Amino acid sequence: VDAPRLFEAIARAAQPQLGEFDPQNLANTAWAFAKAGVDAPRLFEAIARAAQPQLGEFDPQNLANTAWAFARARVEAHRLFDEIAGAAQPQLGKFTPQGLANTAW
Repeated sequence: VDAPRLFEAIARAAQPQLGEFDPQNLANTAWAFAKAGVDAPRLFEAIARAAQPQLGEFDPQNLANTAWAFARARVEAHRLFDEIAGAAQPQLGKFTPQGLANTAW
């Protein structure tokens, strides 16, 4: 990470606000931290808690990005993955090939 202090500050600022994040905000935040390789287990745990009640509102890209981010960050979130699977199944026909691959990753 080129800017570890920036990511630390973003994680601290985001955590108390995650309940106000919509599905895309949650997915994008998880994706950004995973893509940057930032170790932020507390943030990922908080994202999982905030995402679970909203998973029915996640579109295929949000589901794929969230699954990919948690897998990439090596965060153990078994309940989240089970719930992502449940939310994804009725939408599988709407997933892009990349979305399917990212979700399975």
